[in-house]
Amino acid sequence: MNSSEKPLVRAGRWLLSLVLAVFGLCMVGGGIWLIALGGNWYYAIAGLLSFGSAMGLARRRPSASLWFGALFLLTLAWTVWEAGSRYWAWVPRFALVLVLAIGFSLLLPTLHARMTRRRAGAVTGVLVAAFLVATGLAFVPQGVTEAENVPAVAGNAFEAATGAGTDSALPSADWPAYGGNQAAMRYSLASQITPANVKNLAVAWTAEVGEVPSDSRWGVQNTPLKIGDSLYVCGYLNTVTALDAATGKAKWSFDPGVTSKAVPYTPACRSLAYFAEPATDTATAGATCATRIIVGTLDARIIELDARDGKRCDSFGSNGEVKLTEGMGEVYQGYVAITSAPAVVRDTLIVGHTTIDGQRAYGPSGVTKAYDVRTGKLKWAWDAATPMDTAPRVGEDVYKRGSPDVWTSFTGDNKLGLVYLPVANASGDYYSSERTPEELKYSPSLTALDVETGQPRWTFQNTHADVWDNDPGSPPTLFDYPQADGTRIPAVIFPTKSGDVYVLNRETGKPLFPVEERPVPQGGFEPAARSKTQPFSLFNSLAKGDMTPEKTWGLTPLDQLACRIQYHQADYRGQYTPPSVDKPIINYPGYNGGSDWGGVALDPARGLIIANYNDMPNYTRLVSRAEADKLGWKAPQIINDPGYKAHGEGAGDPQEGLPVAVDVNAGWQMKFTGMLCKEPPYGGIRAIDVRDGRTVWDRPLGTARKNGPFGLPTGLPIVIGTPNNGGSVVTRSGLVFIAAATDDLIRAIDITSGETVWSAPLPAGGQAMPMVYEAGGREYVVITATGHHFMHTPRGNFVVAYALPQ
Repeated sequence: MNSSEKPLVRAGRWLLSLVLAVFGLCMVGGGIWLIALGGNWYYAIAGLLSFGSAMGLARRRPSASLWFGALFLLTLAWTVWEAGSRYWAWVPRFALVLVLAIGFSLLLPTLHARMTRRRAGAVTGVLVAAFLVATGLAFVPQGVTEAENVPAVAGNAFEAATGAGTDSALPSADWPAYGGNQAAMRYSLASQITPANVKNLAVAWTAEVGEVPSDSRWGVQNTPLKIGDSLYVCGYLNTVTALDAATGKAKWSFDPGVTSKAVPYTPACRSLAYFAEPATDTATAGATCATRIIVGTLDARIIELDARDGKRCDSFGSNGEVKLTEGMGEVYQGYVAITSAPAVVRDTLIVGHTTIDGQRAYGPSGVTKAYDVRTGKLKWAWDAATPMDTAPRVGEDVYKRGSPDVWTSFTGDNKLGLVYLPVANASGDYYSSERTPEELKYSPSLTALDVETGQPRWTFQNTHADVWDNDPGSPPTLFDYPQADGTRIPAVIFPTKSGDVYVLNRETGKPLFPVEERPVPQGGFEPAARSKTQPFSLFNSLAKGDMTPEKTWGLTPLDQLACRIQYHQADYRGQYTPPSVDKPIINYPGYNGGSDWGGVALDPARGLIIANYNDMPNYTRLVSRAEADKLGWKAPQIINDPGYKAHGEGAGDPQEGLPVAVDVNAGWQMKFTGMLCKEPPYGGIRAIDVRDGRTVWDRPLGTARKNGPFGLPTGLPIVIGTPNNGGSVVTRSGLVFIAAATDDLIRAIDITSGETVWSAPLPAGGQAMPMVYEAGGREYVVITATGHHFMHTPRGNFVVAYALPQ
């Protein structure tokens, strides 16, 4: 070695020695722990090599290079063997060691007498070049399935024939329903904006609707309605505002008087409903409330407004409103809320609601009610606990408490006279033994009801005896299959949180593609209650296979090691591993996996389903009643109490009335860094051929622009595939518009390639579905930007419209 050493070099040597020693000790300690759990030996061995290198470096011994060289080569070989070509799998395994190698190379001349600075510089140059190449690869999207055999435009072959209602046709100038039309295709015939000119899209106007929430829960998730020259928007606490569709200027506003105490998990008002008297009815044409805007409120009222001026329709209920909670008995504040749009099928108004999960197992009922859309008279009430008894009931507490609700959006069919309900679980999501046989049959499921009687026509269950919170969040999408003989099969797409996409005959509920009952893991807290099999769709699944120790992740080997230890501490035997009080389980996909309330879009001309999805696990543990009581887990009287901070659903939920509480780490996040324990990407968007379920293309969705460790945004346009909530809309010209991701961007994707061809920053989080319409000969893309507390995106009250320059 060189006899002399400059002070700066000495300081660098001691600093690197300290880093290697601390790193090595942590790796040895954690590695031994992992070995004891039956895990990989690499971490302990790498820790010993790192510590040996640190000791040699501290003593300025040439042997330090041998120790570090062994660490470097072992890490490289192990990474190649375990990570293969998965770019993001290399990051925690090799990135830190590569950085340490660069630092070590700078010290080679002080360790080896024959090592000249030129030769050491060459080593440093090679390592720096490798680091720069690796960094550059981060900007190349990973996990991409390139587009192949994209179907061509062929009329509107897959359009759903749902009758002659005002919202039955494919929309162009208007957007009269949450999903664009009754079939919820989320498709527009508008074609002014194309893949060729979308780069010129710019903000046409911005409006602010309602207040910006100041408490710990925000996320309105609203998709407006557009009828004629008006845009109807629902804001925070259900403030309804009519805007000029071309300018964004307010025409009228209605405040229903909802207070923040009514806010449940999220103050969502996903959309409004619209009803128009038939144009042939000359007696009502132009009369008061001939056209109605219908809002379901967070305090469980249904209010009808005259679409022209926003005044209450006095003919509906009492003073223009009815109360959904009649007959439900005791209702706590925030426990019953209408967060998704009601549906109008023929002249029946069907209304579901969210019943807050995880608090009281026997809280208010999840009953779905149907009213005469003109008068507000109760026509029927469907409760999954007593599914055949649909006649209106009178009394104080006439529906079973804690029965399954229908919290998300649902779809109707005027022609068949059916409404399709995605039925959720009973209030105790993680315990099934006390559910009635009827609840076990109808939840979670897609259930079709006769809109005249409320009687079930059919039900299709997506999870048997569910204890994983697999309640369906996606509104079903309707379409028709053309047959060779000219007939058409009425069909419905049923996406789920588990990732399975089912396609059913919407008249009979029979699967149009095979559904396989596969054996699943047994045991858990209620072994006798577990189903031996679960249904798996052979059409298409958004799930990515089993979670393995190799798919655990972190920014460094240390946080990956921590996740790997947690993996081996948990019970995981594949999808549907039963929850237990003995140890946590890995629930993959978790309740924010697969397809959530954003649902899917369908291009009826190309026959393509566009499905954005999440790919995230949950880390879940059942907690004994004694332990929950000791921890002080109690159901609050007011969900949105200022002293009760919002958190991920299931995180310390008491499930009062059941033998167990539950603690869910949603997304399986590391408490210190906030990073997820699963390897990216965490979300994506896929095109599926509706003819056969073939994946046409698949790409990660969302960048690291507003994401990073410790909640700090990186500002980098790295396509990492972020969590996303909110759906897409497709246009005739071949564009998919979507926000949803946590990078606060709205983007346009070319449907033929899956590539993003335009994007723009939003003033707040875009956890909502965009819409497309025409006004004054100009095509607009509109989205509400209000953010979401669970997604950690900034709050706001914005409505933003984009259009091509005039």
